[in-house]
Amino acid sequence: MEETDRSRAFAKDVKRIVVKVGTAVVTGKGGRLALGRLGALCEQLAELNSDGFEVILVTSGAVGLGRQRLRYRQMINSSFADLQKPQSELDGKACAGVGQSSLMAYYETMFDQLDVTAAQLLVNDSSFRDKDFRKQLSETVKSMLDLSVIPIFNENDAISTRRAPYQDSSGIFWDNDSLAALLALELKADLLILLSDVSTGPPSDPDSKLIHTFIKEKHQDEITFGDKSRLGRGGMTAKVKAAVNAAYAGIPVIITSGFSTENIDKVLRGLRVGTLFHQDACQWAPVTDSTARDMAVAARESSRKLQALSSEDRKQILYNVADALEANVETIRAENELDVAAAQEAGLEESMVARLFMTPAKISSLAASVRKLADMEDPIGRVLKKTEVADGLVLEKTSSPLGVLLIVFESRPDALVQIASLAIRSGNGLLLKGGKEARRSNAILHKVITDAIPETVGGKLIGLVTSREEIPDLLKLDDVIDLVIPRGSNKLVSQIKSTTKIPVLGHADGICHVYVDKACNVDMAKRIVSDSKLDYPAACNAMETLLVHKDHEQNGVLNDLIFVLQNNGVTLYGGPKASKIMNIPQAPTFNHEYCSKACTVEVVEDVYAAIDHIHRHGSAHTDCILTEDPEVAELFLRQVDSAAVFHNASTRFSDGFRFGLGAEVGISTGRIHARGPVGVEGLLTTRWILRGNGQVVDGDNGIAYTHQDIPI
Repeated sequence: MEETDRSRAFAKDVKRIVVKVGTAVVTGKGGRLALGRLGALCEQLAELNSDGFEVILVTSGAVGLGRQRLRYRQMINSSFADLQKPQSELDGKACAGVGQSSLMAYYETMFDQLDVTAAQLLVNDSSFRDKDFRKQLSETVKSMLDLSVIPIFNENDAISTRRAPYQDSSGIFWDNDSLAALLALELKADLLILLSDVSTGPPSDPDSKLIHTFIKEKHQDEITFGDKSRLGRGGMTAKVKAAVNAAYAGIPVIITSGFSTENIDKVLRGLRVGTLFHQDACQWAPVTDSTARDMAVAARESSRKLQALSSEDRKQILYNVADALEANVETIRAENELDVAAAQEAGLEESMVARLFMTPAKISSLAASVRKLADMEDPIGRVLKKTEVADGLVLEKTSSPLGVLLIVFESRPDALVQIASLAIRSGNGLLLKGGKEARRSNAILHKVITDAIPETVGGKLIGLVTSREEIPDLLKLDDVIDLVIPRGSNKLVSQIKSTTKIPVLGHADGICHVYVDKACNVDMAKRIVSDSKLDYPAACNAMETLLVHKDHEQNGVLNDLIFVLQNNGVTLYGGPKASKIMNIPQAPTFNHEYCSKACTVEVVEDVYAAIDHIHRHGSAHTDCILTEDPEVAELFLRQVDSAAVFHNASTRFSDGFRFGLGAEVGISTGRIHARGPVGVEGLLTTRWILRGNGQVVDGDNGIAYTHQDIPI
């Protein structure tokens, strides 16, 4: 939730920005100017200025810089004997006067190089008591901003009436953090950015965590602070105090690192690079955290309310979800674009970025799949078997929801919609933990879906887990959570299986094979091989290994297949035989899922060798044979021990929606409970309903068993 509202809070309609840079960012070791950081800062501000933003800079660093210069001057003017004596503390006001001119000289030099004009404005606390001064200040700054001048503010410590720059925190403002907050209010800024060298938790504490959205009612008594700045008077305590004051007066504030280049630009694009303070933050997230158990129990209670509804009412919820998805296409797209931009900025693999995209067509397709799921026969309470146990004693075996599901899924926001709709249709409670790369998309999709659930059931039917740290606690709740379905890497699945008593359903890898037999239809083979790899290379049902009968080396079919793939940008790696035949790089292993436009090719002796290869190197997901020989086809279909085995059809058909399941919660390569694409039926169990009219066991003497099947 916080990511969605953060982008709305400051990524849009921002024009006037106040940026405050702290002493520890301005200076380096020994109090000298940190030229690299200051240069990067000036470049960011100059770029914003040229893009039409109104930029106001509040800078610290004068006292520290002046102290360094005066100490140097004092040293070169002292005798050796003088240097052996204890050195008296330099006057802070003198340091401020000396350092301010040097600091401003650097800013002017740097901005001149960037073709930007800067102006120095030194202010004192007492000046702000004068209403005419505040009016004149606003008018002067407005004139400068209209001329694309960057005003640079600092407190005039040299002539301040404070006892000492670092000791007196009285007055209207008491340091440059509070000055920046005051200026943001006086000058009606749209955003205040405080650049710091520390995070919201002490950096020396390995357990400290960055707070991404500060909620006063929740965090003010929880957070702890490290030491103040090594050179300035503030530190994180002063920044948080200033940020809270400004935020609750209506100015959004971000505290972020001044050591990271381009952080200001990232803030303006809504990326997660600091702590947001906003007066509406308490509306974006609960003031009190729900524990893992609270979430699971709430999901179970809501699921029981869902099961109590009529079949038509449950169906209507899904129709409402589908309508809500289509009605919120633009909102979903806006949040998804931020996820995609962040993924590209972070340099994630192309296949990972491809999984993130939520196009209008994909959203429309998701809505259609939700409606199809709604139109399916109600899965809850179906009588699967009916038996007369004895005269007047009838036993029914019926379908029933599992209870509460925990799904840990990869960075595919469309998976959230499929999983949530399946949970609703099957009457299960649901806890979702998606990949961090899709957090904005997941948050808005979760909101759209839960808003469509009536209050009689409650939005807590579907809980969104936002922190990885909550997963270990959830995995301990075997008394509340009934099934875990991890969708992700082999490592993720193995970790979850080893740390929970809860049953785990799912698959680790999707190493899918296509075997091109000697009796194949060549044109068909080209189409199916191409589709299996290229329709969606990042999918778990995409072809990862192409096996080709040895005869196709001589008749040219192997070359035709290779040409089709390479002509469409597929990078090929060969097994020991294929790499020599085709002169392509040898694959380091056959046990690899590329999830991209790449695959492994190998030449095999016959169908038996293909089956043996699949059993040794496959993941029991989906495997396919292309042949016109019915006997070979049946041999392959019977003997390949995978969840899905195809004849003359693309591996991409291995999908819950394409199987007519409405959607899928995942694909299981296990052999217990469910196998292959898991739709509604895979999320159900059974229970027994016995109807009698007073029968008792009485040592089995008082009843005559008939055990007759009753037609359903």
